[in-house]
Amino acid sequence: MERYVCNGAMLKCSMGLSPSTLIVIPPTVNVEKKPMANIMDYVPMTNILPFGMCNTVTNPAVAAATSAALGVLTPVPCIPNIVAPWVGFKPNVLIRKNPALLKRCTLMCLWAGVIEITYEGHSSM
Repeated sequence: MERYVCNGAMLKCSMGLSPSTLIVIPPTVNVEKKPMANIMDYVPMTNILPFGMCNTVTNPAVAAATSAALGVLTPVPCIPNIVAPWVGFKPNVLIRKNPALLKRCTLMCLWAGVIEITYEGHSSM
């Protein structure tokens, strides 16, 4: 069964050190009185909040901090760098004219992180 995602869903980045939360801006369809997400809810600092510290040298800030620490990996505060929508959706269910976001969807950060949904933000659907 497909699991739809809504505001408050928990996210995990493979290069981040902490979980994050998905923010869905109303108006939209609701599930359990929470706004449902679509694949266009991917905007950094609006929909996708930071994941604590970033842990990859593909991030120029981490690379600079690591270089300054003589090669010792030095995480820096995460600032997600996302330029494309979520992938892995089913195109026949639309929320605000775009495919609904499903728990199986993933998102890529330009710093090599893969963002996954660990909790949909609701208990039904």
